[in-house]
Amino acid sequence: MHRSLLCLSLSLSLSALAASPKDTLVIQGASDYPTLDPVMTYDTGSGQYVENIYETLLQYKGSSVRELVPMLATEYKASNGGKTYTFNLRQNVKFHSGNPMSCADAEYSFRRALVVNSPDSWTWFISESLLGTPSNANDDKSVTWAKISKAVDCSANGQLVFTLPKADPAFLAKLVFVGASIVDKAHAIKLGEWDGTEKTWKQWVGKDLNDSALSKTPSGTGAYQLVKRDANTTLLKAFSVYWGGKPALQNIVVQKVAEQATRLEALKRGDADLVETGPRSVLEQLRGVASLNIIDDLGNNTSSVVFMNEKIADPKTLGSGKLDGKGIPANFFADVNVRRAFSYAFDYSRYIREVQQGKGMQRTMALPDTFPGYDAKVRKYTFDAKQAATYFKRAFGGQVWKNGFEFTAHYRAGNVAQQIMLELLKQNVEALNPKFKLNVEAKQWSEMLKEAKDGKEAMITLAWVPDYADPDNFISPFYSSSGYYSPRLNFKDASIDAWIQQARVTTDASKRNRLYSLIGNRAFELAPFILLPAGTGFTVVQDNLQGVSKAGYNPMLSFSFTGTYWRELSKK
Repeated sequence: MHRSLLCLSLSLSLSALAASPKDTLVIQGASDYPTLDPVMTYDTGSGQYVENIYETLLQYKGSSVRELVPMLATEYKASNGGKTYTFNLRQNVKFHSGNPMSCADAEYSFRRALVVNSPDSWTWFISESLLGTPSNANDDKSVTWAKISKAVDCSANGQLVFTLPKADPAFLAKLVFVGASIVDKAHAIKLGEWDGTEKTWKQWVGKDLNDSALSKTPSGTGAYQLVKRDANTTLLKAFSVYWGGKPALQNIVVQKVAEQATRLEALKRGDADLVETGPRSVLEQLRGVASLNIIDDLGNNTSSVVFMNEKIADPKTLGSGKLDGKGIPANFFADVNVRRAFSYAFDYSRYIREVQQGKGMQRTMALPDTFPGYDAKVRKYTFDAKQAATYFKRAFGGQVWKNGFEFTAHYRAGNVAQQIMLELLKQNVEALNPKFKLNVEAKQWSEMLKEAKDGKEAMITLAWVPDYADPDNFISPFYSSSGYYSPRLNFKDASIDAWIQQARVTTDASKRNRLYSLIGNRAFELAPFILLPAGTGFTVVQDNLQGVSKAGYNPMLSFSFTGTYWRELSKK
């Protein structure tokens, strides 16, 4: 380690600098991160490092989530009806170890992902594309070495060739995911990682590599390389022979500071260039600080909904289990009239005004409005007490309105926004009929997730953050009867399921978008969940930090709070 870097590391580990140097970016976050191994990177904490240490074949173009441009690839072509992709790779690229990058490294990287495919990893969705199954070889015997080696291979002239069992219109977007980075094959094998051969591949299937040798000593092609990592500080330095040119910021220091108030004070003093700020309400503490630049109205790539479980599996959740004013039957939300009534009973405008402080928009679908497939013309619910009453009167042949109901909706303990949201819904629902009672209670996050997964919750709020910028990554989890959220919703519609499957193999963008519009309109009619308005994002940085802007912010690269790669930043 260079002496200057060592001194900088020690000073930042012990106390914050009076002001961060011009060639150094200081970031403060609330938590640690589990891994620096791309195969295991499936969390935002790890992602902010991996996306700067390593690189993928493709990247997003500026702030767009629809346009992809080359990174470690220079060009590609699709053939065979969208089942074959051939990539030309960038030349004269070096890893941090000094090893030159070649097709063999890319081949190894993707084969390693398919071989390991740990249950806690992102690799299920690349396996789904390349092997036709999200499962690894331990759980699906159709996964063989022959399949893996055929799926990813280097041609005689050094081109990387992917062979898919069927067309996947989301495949290119999946390649931009941070975990799909190219690793240094020779370096990994030297550390004792998988040797890349058929002889040993089965020994690595399903392994948890969070704490792998590669995680401890990464070697990527990115603009920054790891210098030091301990429980509270991670230090990186600019890679001097980076193929894209040496970046302006020579040092990156990321500190773990659990207390929000401490982070905000460090930001105000100039000890940190950017921090994990917390909720929008903190902006009131930061406005008026001359040294800070507040960048507001940033894109939001998440979707949040209130689930209405159509098949509640826990008798304790049902109370009396009847429509007698003291409980609900297990199929309470299976009646579309109940779901429509709740959807009309929510005050979307008030939620935007009071919870999102006026910084929100009501979407038409559980899909970011910046994504392909989003249709702004799909109908959406508005707060309408008369309509809500009408549908409650129709529900269960009039029994809901006549006898009333009582159940409990849960929110994540400590999440004030969720609490307020459910209180607003409670207020409007109970105002319709004195026999209606909606209880709102906090629940520990881990417990609520488990109960919901087992179908035991009646009503909860959950959100989805995308793995890759393709509509299927939202539509399938929320709307499909076999999607990730299906056990929490128990919603099923044959038409929607058929349209989702068609869209997953349709490479014509206009036809695909038409299918998503059909899904959106059908979902309005069936109201499987209450679709919450999407808030806008914000970030706060030191005024001398250049390269962070609304125009250049990409929500798919928000791991480091800037929506950019660190190599794009500088200080004036």
